[in-house]
Amino acid sequence: MQQLASLSSEMACGLGDLWDWPLSRFRDVLGWPESLLGSLARYRQACRSPGSAAVPGHVLLPMDACWPESLSGLDRPPLSLQWCGRRDLWPLLSSRQAVAVIGTRRPSVHGLRMAEALGRSLASAGWPVVSGLAEGIDAAVHRACVRSRGVPVGVLGTPLHRVYPQEHRGLQQSVAETGLLFTELRDDARVRRSTFALRNRLLVAVARAVVIVECPKASGALHSAAIAQSMGLPLWVVPGDAMRHSSQGSNALLQGKASALVDPMAFIQALGTGPVPCQDSMVSPMTRKPSTEKLLQQVNDGATLEQMAMRLQEDPQHIAKSLLQLEIEGVVTAMPGLRWRSL
Repeated sequence: MQQLASLSSEMACGLGDLWDWPLSRFRDVLGWPESLLGSLARYRQACRSPGSAAVPGHVLLPMDACWPESLSGLDRPPLSLQWCGRRDLWPLLSSRQAVAVIGTRRPSVHGLRMAEALGRSLASAGWPVVSGLAEGIDAAVHRACVRSRGVPVGVLGTPLHRVYPQEHRGLQQSVAETGLLFTELRDDARVRRSTFALRNRLLVAVARAVVIVECPKASGALHSAAIAQSMGLPLWVVPGDAMRHSSQGSNALLQGKASALVDPMAFIQALGTGPVPCQDSMVSPMTRKPSTEKLLQQVNDGATLEQMAMRLQEDPQHIAKSLLQLEIEGVVTAMPGLRWRSL
């Protein structure tokens, strides 16, 4: 694709003109081998309309104006991108005005809470949030971003019509409706384990900074961290429990050049204001009773039901009733051990 893009520029012609070239001309000008010429001939026949080079509206090519140039600089640049969602977000990704937040599929409660806090904070500050829509950290940060009326950007390791895991069908649809989804895999591409690892380079390439919330030593997030450092991007890591397996990989990054992220608001101050106007500033914030705010503070501190009753000096049954109401409102969700966490 890079050869064709360069040739198109040199000859001041479009891809449609190159599409009509005879195979022998590709052999003479570009030195393409017979195996590649055979593949091109079969592809032309499969298209059924050899003279048409029309590109579907949901496909982005390297020579398109809004194609992120950082993708072309990768060791393995994508040949094309399939996408759906908001077209107006491509210029932001092209100028790397987004933040990637990634981590393990099996996070701790602390990791989930930090991912959610980052999703809310980045959304409020106007930063598009890039992640891979995987289980765990990826899903948590995107859910929080969507609920905070932010701009989520999902980079898939599958074709657009596939959802993995299946439980994320609703989340993937929400990301497409409020932000942007893209993948390098065409609709007929086979999904392999390697395709999920390969998408890491894409989400890093459109980000201004990369945040690793939590990951073990054998994690694709570490591959993303290595790519970010090779590109000279700021790498932030949330410190985790030193005795926990899921934090050993991310904690090891802190022994290098990664910056510790302990306070989401301090991180936002370091980034500055994002490129997207905050929608929350256009509506009146929801006001809650002081007692509810105190209860939510206990939830965010990781307190159990018994600890909440002691600290708030209230009847456990009354607290449980209040928590159930907050669950119904979608403010908190129940966790094992009579704990809850904010959404």
